[in-house]
Amino acid sequence: MTKAKSPVCVILKRELSAYFTSPIAYIVTGLFLIFSGLLFFSTFFIIGRADLRNFFGLLPILFSFFIPALTMRVFSEETRSGSLETLMTLPVTCFDVVLGKYLASFIFSCAMLAPTLFYVLTAAIFGSPDYGPILGGYIGAIFLAGSFSAIGVFASSVTKNQIIAFFIAFSISILLVMIESFLFLLPAGIVNFLAFFSAGSHFSSISRGILDSRDLLYFISLTVLFFSMTVKSLSAGRAA
Repeated sequence: MTKAKSPVCVILKRELSAYFTSPIAYIVTGLFLIFSGLLFFSTFFIIGRADLRNFFGLLPILFSFFIPALTMRVFSEETRSGSLETLMTLPVTCFDVVLGKYLASFIFSCAMLAPTLFYVLTAAIFGSPDYGPILGGYIGAIFLAGSFSAIGVFASSVTKNQIIAFFIAFSISILLVMIESFLFLLPAGIVNFLAFFSAGSHFSSISRGILDSRDLLYFISLTVLFFSMTVKSLSAGRAA
């Protein structure tokens, strides 16, 4: 007797298949690699420095644009076509659906990042990079991708328009990245409080090779928050 597959695995497999056969996903990945390559190789050729500081320094901004572009279709497309309504009539829970779609988005985001390991190889061949910050940078990038994927999936769950979903996710992500830039306008008493919500500062801390549990907890909490909001959004739509 064959064991029935978990609904999460079925949805995950279907979503990954959709990503790896979608021309849009490859276009987004290609553009990400072009921009990230410019960041690395501008440092390498122009400044003559074989490291990934410039790449990791601007990675949160790149992620805030490219991950929403990957996730904008996750729920929006199915809501528009009506296939989500059909999916929700099957014996699956909202948690199963969200988890399957979220994991697919997160895995593809990591796959988009994977080719940048070529930059590490290049830096190792032509220089003597400090591998601590590089390892920290990639660990931080994985946590950041997890959080921004959760934000993107949530944005896609609240609208049937993919463009609107993109701008919602982009706006939330870029605000979390850039919030530190606006703190100088605020009274000193609340700066430290608001600084905790800066994804950019938490990522920067990890990318320096400092694995602080507070930084990891921030990204985990952010992911859980938007994941939970997506489940509630889908549950509300199912009950309607």
